[in-house]
Amino acid sequence: MPVYKIFEMDKHKEDASPEAEIQRVKGDLMKAGIVVYQKDKGAPPHCHPNDEQFNLILEGRRVMILDGEVTLAGPGDLIHIQRNSVHGGGRSLDEKCVFFAVKSPAGSGVMGEDYHPVDNADELVALVDAKVDEIRAAEGN
Repeated sequence: MPVYKIFEMDKHKEDASPEAEIQRVKGDLMKAGIVVYQKDKGAPPHCHPNDEQFNLILEGRRVMILDGEVTLAGPGDLIHIQRNSVHGGGRSLDEKCVFFAVKSPAGSGVMGEDYHPVDNADELVALVDAKVDEIRAAEGN
């Protein structure tokens, strides 16, 4: 049984999420990785027709779209992203947001390989931006 020192692994930039820093590993049936987005960064809204995904927030907070709803997630939150679920458009509220992501199937091991943009991305990003502004105003930032 292999043990991976994931924080010692190479950091990757992927075309689907160029603002993310990803340390990843591939198994037979799934892929997993640590994903880091710096403050105000995130992936555009998208879906994965073939991938099911779980994200566990380890550090920082993110505002993101999940099936048309704006969601605030923070440390300890486990997010289930079903196949074809529109998600992303996120922005990290803190200096960085770190999460553990698991996706199935494994495919090539690239976390964003089943990435498909959505037509209403600009509208969804505007919803996220409004929520970020609301949270920051409430926090006095």
